[in-house]
Amino acid sequence: MSGTGDLSIEGAAAATERILDALETVVVGKRPELELIVSGLLASGHVLLEDLPGLGKTLIARSIAQVTGLTVGRIQFTPDLMPADVTGSLLYDQRHSEFVFRRGPVFHNVVLADEINRSPPKTQAALLEAMQERQVTVDGVSHRLPQPFLVLATQNPIEFEGTYPLPEAQIDRFLLRTSIGYPTAAEEAEIIRRRLERRTDVVELAPVVDAGTVPALQRAMENVTVSESVIDYCVGLVRATRANSKVHAGSSPRGVEALVKVARARAVLDRRGYVTPDDVKAVAVPTLAHRVVLRPELWVRGVDPSSVVHECLDTVPTPTTLPSATFSPPGDPAADDRT
Repeated sequence: MSGTGDLSIEGAAAATERILDALETVVVGKRPELELIVSGLLASGHVLLEDLPGLGKTLIARSIAQVTGLTVGRIQFTPDLMPADVTGSLLYDQRHSEFVFRRGPVFHNVVLADEINRSPPKTQAALLEAMQERQVTVDGVSHRLPQPFLVLATQNPIEFEGTYPLPEAQIDRFLLRTSIGYPTAAEEAEIIRRRLERRTDVVELAPVVDAGTVPALQRAMENVTVSESVIDYCVGLVRATRANSKVHAGSSPRGVEALVKVARARAVLDRRGYVTPDDVKAVAVPTLAHRVVLRPELWVRGVDPSSVVHECLDTVPTPTTLPSATFSPPGDPAADDRT
């Protein structure tokens, strides 16, 4: 389909469903996780995959690029990786007697930052600017990154030797943190069957939308409205993380914005032009848990920050206001049916 025009909520939902269906042909049994990652793409945010090796993180990044017609780059973070290896560098062109900028692997629409916590802070900071500013600066000159721009970063949760934990400031730049997890026995058997049918290790997916469709999907999400009661609910959840007795530092104000953005993306996936409290609840843990800093004694005991978000979901009252036609995007034909 062409992505040159704007999309309605229904059109955006249909496009995302085609993307997810195509991804499921190679990523077996992980629809909820794929929906989260695609929500990050719709919301123009970055995703941190904290998972074990061999669970399909690279496959997911490459497959998203293939089905959307986007370009994909991969950065293998290692202790000796330099910032210029991420952003690019100036090279001297002897033919023209001038320095020219050679773009690094960050100049792609989808960037897989593999094992991001294995590089020192200076290299991590180079990616941080790219994630936040959508540009890189080399020798005082700023270079804009291609749009859309999505970083899928991975880190191994059980490998600590030779790693550099991501600082809170960088973790907060990720819109979402999630994991893929092991497949079930039936899903693992299905993976093998599909590999045998394919007769090759290489997986090639045909685009189901073109590259211009992704910006149209992101614009469509901006038509999803959020009621005052849902805004107050999101604010209440984030403020509750700061008041929790387990927490040294709760979610930043950026967490409220992230929670609303991902909830709006989920509404698009559900073919709705408005956000419900259930949308917020569904994305609260992957959106907020990585923004919570536990008290040191609880961190040492291995307490999961997700438990704090679950406690907040249990204690913050859920708004009961029902969506009405006033929450529908302009021109939504379904508005009359909800009055």
